[in-house]
Amino acid sequence: GGLARAAAGRVELLDLLRARLPEELQACLVGCNLRDDGTLVLTAASPAWAARLRFEGPALLECCRERFPAAARVRVRSATP
Repeated sequence: GGLARAAAGRVELLDLLRARLPEELQACLVGCNLRDDGTLVLTAASPAWAARLRFEGPALLECCRERFPAAARVRVRSATP
């Protein structure tokens, strides 16, 4: 039960954040998570897309806070090294 709720929450958050991004960046956001310490972790498809997503970080954090008020900071990482 708890694992399924957590996964559903991440999917909901991912959909919420993708909707806020410009169309050309939506597919580059491949995952996200809101940690217990308030860190919003965004996972980009590549290092280049991660750099682009960093510029969107403040807007995405604000968007996240509308639904998840505990969000305090953003960390962007790449799915590939």
